[in-house]
Amino acid sequence: MHWHHKIRNLIGQPVGISLTNGQGTSGVLCGISGSNVLVIEYLYQAQFALKQYDASLIQDINGFPPCHSQQPLY
Repeated sequence: MHWHHKIRNLIGQPVGISLTNGQGTSGVLCGISGSNVLVIEYLYQAQFALKQYDASLIQDINGFPPCHSQQPLY
């Protein structure tokens, strides 16, 4: 799990998370508690939820690119 090496630099930042089952999610990375990764996700209107994902179910975590990037976003 190479994402463990970069997680400290991503705390408090918007991230995309790839799960081992092929699904994904995004939100603000809050940190790690035990073996769970904590992420605040937007639900609807002005509601947010703190969700926990077991670290063994995470394939990768990546920070969002900056808006001023000249590279194409897919």
